[in-house]
This record gives sequence, C-alpha cells and structure tokens, in this order.
Amino acid sequence: MLNIQNLDLKSEIVQLLEGALDLSEEAKQVLTECIPIVTFPKGHILLREGQVSNESFFNIEGLVRKYYMVDGEEKTTEFYIENDAISSLQSYNLKIPSNHYLECIEESRLAILSRERERELFEKVPGFESLCRVTIEEELGAYQDKQAQFMMSNPEKRYTDLMQNSPELLQRVPQYHLASYLGIKPESLSRIRKRITNR
Repeated sequence: MLNIQNLDLKSEIVQLLEGALDLSEEAKQVLTECIPIVTFPKGHILLREGQVSNESFFNIEGLVRKYYMVDGEEKTTEFYIENDAISSLQSYNLKIPSNHYLECIEESRLAILSRERERELFEKVPGFESLCRVTIEEELGAYQDKQAQFMMSNPEKRYTDLMQNSPELLQRVPQYHLASYLGIKPESLSRIRKRITNR
C-alpha cells in the first residue's frame, strides 16, 4: 500500500528548493500542496513499457532502476539513488508511450510532480520553471557523458568505474541487476570481482 506522508515530511521539498529559489511563504505552501511525498514498496513499478508517463519523481530515500525488455530479458540502464531526479523525459514531454520500466528495488520515498501540478507551479512559483529546465539540461549532459564513457569501456573498466564513482551501488544492488547494467552475465561479473580481489 502506498503511504502519503504528512505535511512535516512534505516540507522536505521546501528545504531542498530553498537553496536554489527565493521562496515566499505562499510559494512554500504551493510547493507543499503540489508535490506529495509517497513511500513505494520494494518491487513497485512506477512506470511500465507502453504507459504514458504523467509524473516525474525526486528520490528522497531508496533506489530505483530503469530497464528495458529485450527479447524477453531485462536490460538495466540506470540506477537512481537519493537526490536523483527520475523521469521518462521523452514519454513525459511528448505524451507518448514509454519504451522502458521504472522499478523500486528498495522501499523508496519519492516526491511526485504530476504534469497538471507542474503547470501550476510554473505559474505560481517564480523561478521554478527555469530551475527545472537547467536541472534537466545538466542531467542530460551528464547522462550523455556517462553513456559515451560506458560505450568506450570494457566490462571490467565499467565495474572499476562503478567502484570509484558509485561504490554504494555495489552494496545495494543485486548482482544480477549489476551484471545487466554492465552488459554482462552474472557469472562474468563474479569472475571480474574475483580478479580484482586477487590483485
């Protein structure tokens, strides 16, 4: 069952945005009303392939993965940890069916922004639209850089990069999801880990 948090927890959204925006008391109230915080259980699917995405998320606590179904096999392409924005940009912006899934692989507490509420915030909270645009541009640039680096690396280099840049994922993500993310089988990941340990 989904758990909508109380107003004290919702104020976390205000706390997160106060550093980036000059918020009036009215703007704080609008943000609190428009962006609920919901706790989703482990295994909950936020978005399915074929659904049109009408919501974007901000990860306050938990772990979400993005994956595609390819010939009946799950292919993980992204993990979202605390303080990450989570969205299916093409589906959300163009109102077209998603070609991937978003799944909570831990119990996750997420702030939710619907398309309807987004328009309301753009109108009522000065600077919010600009902040969203800048954030998306920065995240898209970082994602493109990461994808390029990923494509130019072999599986062992991808794993060592993960060790250096996101070590918490190695403890939190099941091995079969990590292997999928790295583009290898779980047995190959075990061999890579063994080689690294033996050095």
